[in-house]
Amino acid sequence: MTRDLSTPPVLPPGSLARSPQPVLPAAGGLSLRPWQPDDAAAFLSAYQDPEIRRWHTRRPASKARVLEWFDRYRQDWQQERGGHWAVTRDGGEVLGRIAMGSVNLEEAIAGIGYWVLPAARGAGVATAALSALSAWAMKGVGFHRLHLDHSTRNLASCRVATKAGYLPEGVMRSAGLHDDGRHDMHLHARVREYPEISSIKLGRGGGLAASIG
Repeated sequence: MTRDLSTPPVLPPGSLARSPQPVLPAAGGLSLRPWQPDDAAAFLSAYQDPEIRRWHTRRPASKARVLEWFDRYRQDWQQERGGHWAVTRDGGEVLGRIAMGSVNLEEAIAGIGYWVLPAARGAGVATAALSALSAWAMKGVGFHRLHLDHSTRNLASCRVATKAGYLPEGVMRSAGLHDDGRHDMHLHARVREYPEISSIKLGRGGGLAASIG
């Protein structure tokens, strides 16, 4: 539905859907590509992993359900609601997932989410994927702001965000519902006009501190 705005859209309709969903190269020989039906088994197995289940409450229950998700992913791109990529090694083996959702072309903002399979953790896969997707979205498409959030207890996701240049913006109290109850959530974002971040560190008690240079 078209809204009556006092400002023109930052990104015009068709900024995503006018082209096929791209394959994006990432550091370390990684490649982000759209999900394919042959990926269904790997996708389903990911949600059996305790760490992925800990932070993701939406889980497919069967291979058939995964294929329904993949179909919805294609619709998201066509309707410019979002984009979903398999993080792969040279376009083959699936190592993880990264997605761009909550797309608002009128204001040029979107949210990001990701996970990595157990065998690929600790090798910078999520950081490389997040950096590649962010560069494409901002420099290639023209998004102004990208944001993500994670439980304050999920230190691994926090490290990925900060390494990829997502500045910490604060804590959203009781904003996430997980299997073990409500969690406070860290909010991070990248904005195009902001200077480069030279370093971001976890402080005492999981707090965040950033140096800008």
